[in-house]
Amino acid sequence: MSMSEIPYKIYLNEKEMPNAWYNVRADMKKKPAPLLNPQTLKPMTAGELEAVFCGELVKQELDNTNQYTEIPSEILDFYKMYRPSPLIRAYFLEKELKTPAKIYYKFEGNNTSGSHKLNSAIAQAYYAKKQGLKGVTTETGAGQWGTALSMACGFFGLDCRVYMVKCSYEQKPFRREVMRTYGASVTPSPSDTTQVGRKILSEHPNTSGSLGCAISEAVEAATNTDGYRYVLGSVLNQVMLHQSIIGLESKIALEKYGIKPDIIIGCAGGGSNLGGLIAPFMGEKLRGEADYRFIAVEPASCPSLTRGKFAYDYCDTGMVCPLSKMYTLGAEFMPSANHAGGLRYHGMSPILSQLYDDKLLEAVSVDQTSVFEAAVKFARVEGTLPAPESSHAIKAAMDEALKCKETGEAKTILFGLTGTGYFDMYAYQKYNDRQMTDYIPTDAELQESLSRLPKVG
Repeated sequence: MSMSEIPYKIYLNEKEMPNAWYNVRADMKKKPAPLLNPQTLKPMTAGELEAVFCGELVKQELDNTNQYTEIPSEILDFYKMYRPSPLIRAYFLEKELKTPAKIYYKFEGNNTSGSHKLNSAIAQAYYAKKQGLKGVTTETGAGQWGTALSMACGFFGLDCRVYMVKCSYEQKPFRREVMRTYGASVTPSPSDTTQVGRKILSEHPNTSGSLGCAISEAVEAATNTDGYRYVLGSVLNQVMLHQSIIGLESKIALEKYGIKPDIIIGCAGGGSNLGGLIAPFMGEKLRGEADYRFIAVEPASCPSLTRGKFAYDYCDTGMVCPLSKMYTLGAEFMPSANHAGGLRYHGMSPILSQLYDDKLLEAVSVDQTSVFEAAVKFARVEGTLPAPESSHAIKAAMDEALKCKETGEAKTILFGLTGTGYFDMYAYQKYNDRQMTDYIPTDAELQESLSRLPKVG
C-alpha cells in the first residue's frame, strides 16, 4: 500500500471497538510481585483490599491468569461518547523533521477531561455504583485524573472527593473548576482535613505536595467514611487493564492498513497510558509472535525507572497503603515544584517495573525545557496543543525520527498523545517567558530518599 492511501486520521467505527480489555499479566512469564500488607508484610488478601477498593476491582487487581475481561455494556455505551479515538499519521511532523520515519500517534484527548484517564475513571465509577457505594475518594496530580473521575461520578450520581497536589491546585484553577462543575469537591494536598495531611504539614510546612501525599489523604478519607472507597488513576493492575483499550484500538487501526510499528513510545509517571498503549503489542512479544521496541519516557526531575531502585516500597508518602514492588525513588521523595509536566509519582506500575527489569522495555528521562520545545514544535505543525505529560513522548518520538534521518531507515514509530494542554497554560507561559527551569535531583538527594526504603525480605 502506498503512503498516499493512508489517511491522516484513521477512525474505527463503533462496531470495530474492542469489547474486552486485555490483561498482559496473563502472558507475562514473571508476574508482578504481590502487594504486601504494611503491618504483616504478607501478601494482601482480597478481603483486606476490599476495605479500600471496590470488590470487582479487587478481583481485576489480583487476576494474573485471564487474558481478557469483558467490558460491561454500560461502560461500552459511555465509551462511545468519545471512542474509538483516532490514530493519526503525523505527516506534517515528518515533513518538518525531514525524516524517512513514519510517525503515528494515538490521540486520547477527545473528551472534556482532556486525556486517556476517562477510560479507567468510568470503569471504576461503574463498579462503585454497582456495589451500592455513596462515593469515592482519589488523588490527582496534574488534574487529568481528577477531572476524568469527576465526570464519571457525575454520570453515575456518585459523590467524588479529590485531593489535588497543592502546586497543581494553585497553578491550574480552571482544571479545578471543571472538577467542581461536575460535582466534585477539591482539596489542596497536603491539607489539614486528614491526620496524615496534618502530619506531613508539620514535618514539611512549605511543601508543594506530591502524589504520594495526596494518595495518603484520599485513602484515609475513604477508609474513615462509610459507603466510600478509594480509586486510583494509575499504577494499579486494574488501571492497566482498563487502559488496554488504547493499545487494542491502535492495533486494529494499524492492521487495517497493514502497518506494523517498530518502536512504541509513551510517557511514564505511574504508567497508565504507557501500559495501556503497549499492552497488546507486548502480549505478542511475550508470546513470541512479533517483536517491538518499547520506550518509556519519564521526567528527569522524577526518574523512577532510570534512577530508581526495584524494591518494595510504600505506595504513598503517609505509609498507610500496601507495599508494592516497583521501581521507586522512595515514598518520601518530593519532586520539584518547578516541574510542570505531571508524571510526579515516586514509583512506577508493578507491571511496567517487572517488564523493565526483564529488559522487555527501555526507559529514557528528558528535561522539562526540551519537552516544552518539542511540545511547541508539535503544536505548530500538527495543530494540537499537547499536554505536558504527552510531550515527553513527543520529545522521544522526535529524537527517534531524527536518528532515522541520520541512518536513512524508514522505521515506523507509534506514540501516545495522552491528552490536550489547554489547562496547562501556566506552564506554557513559563516556557514562553523563558522562565522555565530544569531541576534534576542529585545522586545524594536520591540516595537519601532511597536509604529509607522499608526492609522487606
